Formats: sequence, structure tokens, C-alpha cells
Amino acid sequence: MQFLSLSRRIFDNPAAFTPELMSAETARVRALYVAGTLRQIWKRGDLAGAAILWEAPTLADVEAALASLPIRQAGLLEIVALVPLEPYPGFGPQP
Repeated sequence: MQFLSLSRRIFDNPAAFTPELMSAETARVRALYVAGTLRQIWKRGDLAGAAILWEAPTLADVEAALASLPIRQAGLLEIVALVPLEPYPGFGPQP
């Protein structure tokens, strides 16, 4: 099943975004991509954050993946939306 998440960075303490934290974040995102859980990622154009397309059996699996992100663990990332996706029926067979 596919899911879409929207996140935003929390900038209460900009100094918290250390090079070490961002390096750990990049490594974790790459690991989730290699595992096939994180399918696509985009930088948001309206504010600091990301839109991510996930592939996982359950919503709980995506929540666990999001919880594993270092900037989320540091309290610097808010998940604004997490939505299950369904196929668009307009492209399927017509009666």
C-alpha cells in the first residue's frame, strides 16, 4: 500500500540542525529508500519540509519509518499529514 506524508521542520532552535544530525538524516533516508519503504521524496516548495511517497503494508509501518528519522527523534520535524493512497478509478475499466 502507498502513503503520502507531508512534514515541516521546526526551527525553534536552528543550531540543533548540526552537520552530524543532517548526515545521520541523509543516511537514514537513503537506507529507507534502498529498503523500498521510501519510494520518492520531494522538498516542499512552500516551507522547509518534505513530501514523501511511502510503500508499506500498514500505516503503522510508515509511522515507524518516520519515527526512525533522526530529525524526528530530535523533535525537529512535525508530520503535518499522513494519508493512505488508493488507485484512481478513472483509469480503470469503464462499465
